[in-house]
Amino acid sequence: MAHLKLEGAINLKEDLIATACSAAIKAHKHPEKPFLLDKTRDSSIISFAGSSSPEAWFSASDSSFGETKIDTQLFPSVRSIGVDDYAVVNSAFLRRFQGILGKLKEVLRVNKSVVFTGHSAGGSIAILATIWLLEQQRNPDSNPYTNFTPTCITFGSPLVGNFIFYHALKREKWSTQFVHFVTRYDIVPRIHLAPLSSLQPQLQTILNCLNSRSLGSTVNGNVATEFFMTVMRNASAVVSNAACRLMGNTNLLLDTLQSFVKLSPYSPFGTYIFFTESEKAVVVTNPDAVLQILFYACQLSSESECDHIAQQSLKAHWGYESKMQQNLELLHAIRLDELAKLPLSLTGRNTAITEALNELGLSTRALLNLRAAGAYEEQKTRNKERMEVKKQNIEDHLNWLEVDYRAVCKVDGFGYYDVFKLQKDPIDFQANIKRLELAGIWDETVEMLKRYELPEEFEGDDEWIKLGTRFRRLVEPLDIANYYRHSKNDDTGPYLIKGRPKRYRFTQRWLEHNKKMSDPSEESTLWAKVEEIRIKTKTKMYAECSREIIELERKMKRWINEIEDDMLLKKSTFMEWWKTLPEHHRSQSCIKDDIERMVNDNNATNTM
Repeated sequence: MAHLKLEGAINLKEDLIATACSAAIKAHKHPEKPFLLDKTRDSSIISFAGSSSPEAWFSASDSSFGETKIDTQLFPSVRSIGVDDYAVVNSAFLRRFQGILGKLKEVLRVNKSVVFTGHSAGGSIAILATIWLLEQQRNPDSNPYTNFTPTCITFGSPLVGNFIFYHALKREKWSTQFVHFVTRYDIVPRIHLAPLSSLQPQLQTILNCLNSRSLGSTVNGNVATEFFMTVMRNASAVVSNAACRLMGNTNLLLDTLQSFVKLSPYSPFGTYIFFTESEKAVVVTNPDAVLQILFYACQLSSESECDHIAQQSLKAHWGYESKMQQNLELLHAIRLDELAKLPLSLTGRNTAITEALNELGLSTRALLNLRAAGAYEEQKTRNKERMEVKKQNIEDHLNWLEVDYRAVCKVDGFGYYDVFKLQKDPIDFQANIKRLELAGIWDETVEMLKRYELPEEFEGDDEWIKLGTRFRRLVEPLDIANYYRHSKNDDTGPYLIKGRPKRYRFTQRWLEHNKKMSDPSEESTLWAKVEEIRIKTKTKMYAECSREIIELERKMKRWINEIEDDMLLKKSTFMEWWKTLPEHHRSQSCIKDDIERMVNDNNATNTM
């Protein structure tokens, strides 16, 4: 835990934060405009207004929480790569962003740093605008917009997407660009933890209040209280379920309940700054910890507080400007970086950290859950360290397959695919053992990735991407050879449809995402395509299969360097089949020259 000035805690200058807040509040005066543009000496500040329309907060046509699959064209990186699972996002926020994107592009064609900001629902649009611009900058050659990394600063913003937002943004190293300010009681960052159906009776009245600065009259006490209690009841279910997951609870009853009671999918991401009642700010980057604080900071200590806190939760939504008008240099910022070391009791202690947590009203249960969030994050790191130890074992096995096996197999016109498929010599048995040991290591990795038990950065790690690509290109052909050697296709179906393990799908997607490939990286699966087209041409005429044959040859042409000519050896499964194709096809084939080159190289080698 670190105790710093705010500027040092979040790496943003105080004057920029104050300027962003003023711009965000000013945007509320112009809800008819898609955004406001303010220019400072160093930056362009683009601010988005909130809205008092329920349709701008929830889209009832999509689901009970108003979520929908994210626009994969605008946000291709906001997904879990290996699992190939795209994030879900609030549909109403997404539609509003899509509607103003054209105008936004017009003002971004400048070589100047950009700060996106917004208060209330305007913060959600600022978030999507920032992610969209970061997506553009993943392709610097085709990016016509600013070359500066954008920053997003929100004030009392609602939650926008599910946990995959955090997962993807952390992997891409973008999450540090998002800073969210939240006052202790502000209800807005909690609203989307409740389903629309439970909020509808009071939602319009509450939104009218939240988007008005004249809060002196307040909302009818019963309306405010019922709304507050509805949100907090649903938030309680969400954080309790999350805490059970963090603590490794395996109670099957929880899974059963979730099948009947749908919980909010929304999750925090980025850096959160919680303001206490005094001049303190608690800085948290762990999304599980943020979720817990969102609930426990508003937890009632007695039933008599309910009406007062309900009204406070609405008034607090307009408390940001007054905070920013104070001298931010006097604000004490406490970073909660070592959550697992938090004390379980705040009584009898008098430190800046305990004072700040006390002012947030965190109970012993809250502290226990925060520690669990920290321990869960540390376990991810330990899991990666365990896999790092196995990295050398993976490399040793791959080196053996490449040097001691693959090179030796290139005799008498056969390649390592066909030699392995025949399984005639003891060395083939050794290769099979290496294959199975490697499969075990990578399957373990895949299972941890599916359960999100490795750090988010893992799938973006250049060393692991390179190692995974080498493993896939070298070992998957052996898996394919084993599959067709045992005729598993007869019972299960084609390898690519029914037999391909996730370890290859995951590592393939890593490379495609990392290299921004528009076409799939299919070089390791070419042997499976060969086997299937061979089977098909046994029962069908050439004319019926010609398109597939030509497509296969085109793919071989593209990946010829990665497959190292193994397919073109004269006695390979591919060449034995290819020679049976009609002469007119072979004479016009796109790989004809490659085959002739291979033949000439072999002849030259044999005459030496």
